[in-house]
Amino acid sequence: MEIPRTFKEILFTVDKGIATLILNRPETRNVITSAEMIAEMEIACNLINHDLNVKVLIITGKDPAFSAGGNIKDMAARESMFQGSPAKLMERYRKNVQRIPLAVHTIEVPTIAAVNGAAIGAGCDLALMCDMRVASKKALFGETFLNLGLIPGDGGAYFLPRAVGMAKACEMTFTGELIKGEEALDMGLVNYCVEHESLMETAMGLAQKIASKPPEALRMAKRLLYMGQYLTLPHLLEQSASLQALCHHTKDHMEAVNAMLDKRIPTFTGE
Repeated sequence: MEIPRTFKEILFTVDKGIATLILNRPETRNVITSAEMIAEMEIACNLINHDLNVKVLIITGKDPAFSAGGNIKDMAARESMFQGSPAKLMERYRKNVQRIPLAVHTIEVPTIAAVNGAAIGAGCDLALMCDMRVASKKALFGETFLNLGLIPGDGGAYFLPRAVGMAKACEMTFTGELIKGEEALDMGLVNYCVEHESLMETAMGLAQKIASKPPEALRMAKRLLYMGQYLTLPHLLEQSASLQALCHHTKDHMEAVNAMLDKRIPTFTGE
């Protein structure tokens, strides 16, 4: 896959089917409301969807933070996306930060947030947009919008209840309190909480397990899981039958069956 050389706000690499997207503005604690960063993240997500060789994506931030969310200084000065009348602000949200949940949530491969530090406001929601989360013990999660007299403007009200249940989502949203990585593990917000030095190794290990699966079936499995969030059981079974029929006619399915019978490791080709 050809990767554009113009990325400035993020670092984006692909190696052995695993894509890594690193928010690369540590001096601002990786705030994500700049038009440039939003555009680059959107491009990276589109690149992944158009390359079947990519099997999983890890999103993380350059230390010391995962992402501090919106730029508080811009809010105070009413600059950048925070300027204009209510009608114009509404359009700025739609045309700027709300592009991130639409891009990340529609990535066709499994996604892992490797949360290396503070994930605050929109930064917390970015982690929630991913399918799985691995947290450093230095991680802090905060749905802190009400502390600033705001509401989750980037989809947090959609993602948070699905991750932790409505009661905990209400508590996190209404109190705006920060949650440490180990507490996040206890409440089901993250899959793993590890020492900071082991964060990327753990995230990469999980990514490698996922990347070892047949790529076409992997993307179908993710699609089906999210369909199950809103379809009735009869409709989901109908979708399951159609996708399963496609899987049965892939070379990777027969390779997996033959490898199991031969007691060897399968070699998948994405066909």
